[in-house]
Amino acid sequence: MGTKNPVDIFSIILQRRSIRSFDSDPIPPEHVEQMMEVLRWAPSAGNRQPWHFYFVFEKQARKGLAAAAFNQDFISQAPLAVVVCALPGKSAMRYGKRGRELYVYQDTAAAVENLLLLSSGLGYGSCWVGAFDENRASLVLGLPEEIRPVAIIPIGKPAENPHPPNRLSREEIITVVK
Repeated sequence: MGTKNPVDIFSIILQRRSIRSFDSDPIPPEHVEQMMEVLRWAPSAGNRQPWHFYFVFEKQARKGLAAAAFNQDFISQAPLAVVVCALPGKSAMRYGKRGRELYVYQDTAAAVENLLLLSSGLGYGSCWVGAFDENRASLVLGLPEEIRPVAIIPIGKPAENPHPPNRLSREEIITVVK
């Protein structure tokens, strides 16, 4: 299951970009299966796995998600949009307020990163979309009240090749304590 060469992982991390323009080519089922699997294997506090993932292939639903995301139409352009949902109550059962307000979002963020890196490694573009009307997105998918959508990840073959973004220097963001 996957590569064990850290150099490959390092390269994937450095080459991954947020893509906002996609070709309409479908994603082969074996790649979709791999995406589902890396979501399952993301780390979570106490192994609670307080998440649910919606794989949205249906064009009208993707259009609804794009509208809920303040008309970020690239979401509907991608052949797949994965809606990452948090289950705060599941985390709170074990960790109380901290689980409900922090751990559940850390856990879903770890799952998103797994998905972004695998997608990039498979040659797809993706974008972590957090700017959306949560209630509208929930209506598009018919989500129950206890499930909170926290990210929309459009995935597809990139139709653009953006330059690397500027990054802060190590000195600005890292403190080494010896």
